[in-house]
Amino acid sequence: MSTGRPWSIERIREALGSPDLARRFTDEIGSAPAHRVLAVFAKWQGIAERTLTAVERGRQAAAAEAAGHEVPGEWIDITRKVQEEAALNRSRGAACG
Repeated sequence: MSTGRPWSIERIREALGSPDLARRFTDEIGSAPAHRVLAVFAKWQGIAERTLTAVERGRQAAAAEAAGHEVPGEWIDITRKVQEEAALNRSRGAACG
């Protein structure tokens, strides 16, 4: 999903959509040694891109459902897996991406 805006620290923070995630990103990039800053930025840019894609997909699904249509695509409930991975990530104290 491209908006034409270049990726920046501010744009990544906005795209993450969560104050906690934005804070973790800021902390991680702010404490990275100079030789790791680009790698940390790239990791979080990927997380932000995937977040925006997921949000858009959710909006499309909600719009289809609200219009009385079948939600497009194949949907597999992975709620438990996501919750387990989130708990693991929180226990590590770092975002995985």
